[in-house]
Amino acid sequence: NALKRRLVLKSDLDRVKIHSGNTHEEMVGQSPQLKKVLDSVSRLAPRNNTVLITGESGVGKELVALGLHRLSSRNKGPLVCVNCATLNNTLADAELFGHAQGAYTGADQSGMGYFQQADDGTLFLDEVGELTPDVQAKLLRVLETGKFRPVRGKEISVDVRVVAATNRDQ
Repeated sequence: NALKRRLVLKSDLDRVKIHSGNTHEEMVGQSPQLKKVLDSVSRLAPRNNTVLITGESGVGKELVALGLHRLSSRNKGPLVCVNCATLNNTLADAELFGHAQGAYTGADQSGMGYFQQADDGTLFLDEVGELTPDVQAKLLRVLETGKFRPVRGKEISVDVRVVAATNRDQ
């Protein structure tokens, strides 16, 4: 299984809130469930594992991803956040993996996908379950090998930690 760790957020815990400090944002709350999630974030962040965060809409999955990134050794690299539910099914390949010049009508030049943009950092794929099965299969290959092929391009290797989230019951 490519997804090595899973964090579950439930709506019965304190909603994760943003607290702006001098230099960073924090998740704050008092419930035992939230403390357990924060402990899991602290334990998982230093590892380079792929993480799947599950929970209902609005419970703070993106804040957990932000915490995982900030506490990781990749925190100097980019954090690229993508809402997979908003990706156009026909262009999802190009948006995630990039494209070569001339790959499709209007592709006047090569374009970097989200994986290249997140190289040496973290890619947060929110609502990953909304991707088509074809795109999910390509995502699995990247998780397993660190390599992908942009639309009509040559194979590329990236060093990206993927944090995915879904509100679907797994």
